[in-house]
Amino acid sequence: MLNTVFGIFLVLHGLVHLLYLALSRQLFDLDPPLVGWPERSWAFSSVLGDVNTRLLATVLYGAATILFVVGGVGVLARADWWSPLVVIAAVFASAITVLFWDGQFQRLPDKGFVGIVINIAILVVVFLIERGTITL
Repeated sequence: MLNTVFGIFLVLHGLVHLLYLALSRQLFDLDPPLVGWPERSWAFSSVLGDVNTRLLATVLYGAATILFVVGGVGVLARADWWSPLVVIAAVFASAITVLFWDGQFQRLPDKGFVGIVINIAILVVVFLIERGTITL
């Protein structure tokens, strides 16, 4: 049962990254101050410009989606390889969230920082599973 819940949670968490992919493709806008995201990335905007920053966000958030979805399917399938993939997905998604952050502290939950908290929780769960404290 826990295996199914955790696997589905990972797949759904991965699919949430499609929101940021859609924002990077400008398929829709959110209310200010997120209008213009991710052009205001503290790490990429001044170096790459708007178009290339959005393209990079599309690729990286697409990769994060794939990593989480495949990791979740691996959990559901009880595959041997799921845990390193899920660790990579959680660290990768957290890193790109920080890199595409606009540097402003207003509305952090809207800018993906709740996702970082979720990723930390995922890492803790994976650690506990690997340690044998939790059994799937």
